[in-house]
Amino acid sequence: MLRVAVVGSGPSGVYSAQSLVQQDAGVRVDVLDRLPCPYGLVRYGVAPDHEKIKSLQNTLRTVLEHDRVRFLGGVQIGPAGLPVTRLGELYHAVVYCVGAATDRRLGIPGEELRGSWSATEFVSWYSAHPDAVTDGFLPGVRTAVVIGVGNVAVDVTRMLARGVTELSPTDMPQAALSALAASEVTEVHMVGRRGPSQARFTTKELRELGTLPDTKVTVDRAELELDPGYADPSALPGPQRRNVEVLRGWAADAAPGDTVRHRLRLRFHLRPVALLPDAADGDRVGAVRFERTEPDGRGGLTGTGRYEEIEAQLVLRSVGYRGVPLEGLPFDAEHGTVPHLAGRVLREGVVAPGEYVAGWIKRGPTGVIGTNRPCAKETVTSLLEDAPALVRRELPGDPLAVLRAEGHVPVEWSGWQAIEQAEAELGASLGRSVVKLSDWGSLLAAARGGTV
Repeated sequence: MLRVAVVGSGPSGVYSAQSLVQQDAGVRVDVLDRLPCPYGLVRYGVAPDHEKIKSLQNTLRTVLEHDRVRFLGGVQIGPAGLPVTRLGELYHAVVYCVGAATDRRLGIPGEELRGSWSATEFVSWYSAHPDAVTDGFLPGVRTAVVIGVGNVAVDVTRMLARGVTELSPTDMPQAALSALAASEVTEVHMVGRRGPSQARFTTKELRELGTLPDTKVTVDRAELELDPGYADPSALPGPQRRNVEVLRGWAADAAPGDTVRHRLRLRFHLRPVALLPDAADGDRVGAVRFERTEPDGRGGLTGTGRYEEIEAQLVLRSVGYRGVPLEGLPFDAEHGTVPHLAGRVLREGVVAPGEYVAGWIKRGPTGVIGTNRPCAKETVTSLLEDAPALVRRELPGDPLAVLRAEGHVPVEWSGWQAIEQAEAELGASLGRSVVKLSDWGSLLAAARGGTV
């Protein structure tokens, strides 16, 4: 019997488990996660008002409830928990699906000022991640700047303009809902250093900004015209063409309009060069200085030497994710990935028997959720090709029994179901549907049958 550990219960991990049980009728898979809750970024990265995408949890659930798959949450892999070497002794093979756990930084002066955050920190807060900071985003904020023009940037921009009426039916934690309801933010600038035809957001996400109640979206036509694809969008690929067409429509509607609660200003061809301190509070951000950019004629950008400052008491950078090293595994610091050959981990250029990677830690933070399916399948194909040699090694017994004997207390599927029940009960007590538990103590208490 082939026993495989999959580290990470997000899409790449669950798709790896699914591919394994579909292709090998004898394999047993344990899906391990350091959190007591499964689903990774589907639970903690998808905006709470995107119910259709969040419903992917139902698909992932089916895999984790398979009779040859076990979910073991609350298991930390690494020096603070179960070392990589010990994990490799308990299973014939290990597939690491640990994602890209940190954000890229801007690398500009003032980035450390209070009020400067990564978009992921903001997303973690309103998604109830137990490691998230609990306060400090919105107090005293009138104007926010979101740096980046991908789907995460659109998400956080939209959430800053959402009203409590739209958010109450979601599973957003109560503290975040209350803070957003009390928010005094009236203006949000979403800023990209390139033009609209090079933006990474999808048209569906972009259009949502124009449907928000009591909100006006504005675009500067002069900035759009800097883009070589603006004059003739028909020459652009479909997704970029549709984005430009939406933006052209907003630029044409340049009239101020009626008084609205929120104004969303989409800006292009502006490169951040510094975060500036507030005049009255030197430790807090007060503005962002941008340099105007323009196409260099070779597919890149060049600075123009012209600068603009945008007031902001909140700055959210959304310029990409980056993988982090896991002690015990090799790591390519330049690309933020684990070196591999078709998913097989490479140690100093040589295949490491029984060690595999899938997802962002394998290929970098690219693609959409569905991209993880073929990525996982490639890795699993490599693993099953290696299986005849891997299963010759005798294991010390059922890994779960060994983990318990060594002092680990995994949260099994029944524990996760208890968390779900506690979240439903919390929602009912607040007159809402499901409300996420947002701290480690409450999650573990619910998982282990205690009082939340």
